[in-house]
Amino acid sequence: MQELFWIFISSLLINNFVLTYFLGICPFLGVSNSLETSFRLGLATTFVMLVTALCAWVLNTYLLIYAPYLRLISFIVVIASTVQFIEMLIKKLSPALFRALGIFLPLITTNCAILGLAIFSTNRGYGFMEGITYALGAGLGFTIAMVLLAGLREESELSDVPALIEGTAMNLIIAGILSMAFMGFAGLFSST
Repeated sequence: MQELFWIFISSLLINNFVLTYFLGICPFLGVSNSLETSFRLGLATTFVMLVTALCAWVLNTYLLIYAPYLRLISFIVVIASTVQFIEMLIKKLSPALFRALGIFLPLITTNCAILGLAIFSTNRGYGFMEGITYALGAGLGFTIAMVLLAGLREESELSDVPALIEGTAMNLIIAGILSMAFMGFAGLFSST
């Protein structure tokens, strides 16, 4: 149980996919304009990560032992089909969110954080529970990073910011500071 806790904390804070590995930067910088949109995209990405971790474990345990060269293409197929399902579900249940997410919802398919999750999980030899815990921590870490950046972006829009660093420059400065802050968690656990 303690190992699962450290896997979760490690993927949530210490080895945050966005702020430490710099995976998933496209939606991180592109969608984080509002807290609500960032939170919902983070939850959708978390769900895709959980399904991907489950499918990666099944594929790795039962199918890819006979054809390991199909690993990458198998993971991509799983991710793309899961995102299609999520896209149809959001379009049906919340058309406003579907319009707000725009092009970034289908871009979850090409989000390298999700593919990185499947590869990292299998390369580390995680079993079923470890893989699910890793995916949950990584997805919630992605959500936290998105929400933090969205909150700080909303706050900076209300502040008196010099014209030189308005817009993209300010967003990159904020993202860099967030990344350095999360690097401070690295001393908690060092064997990940």
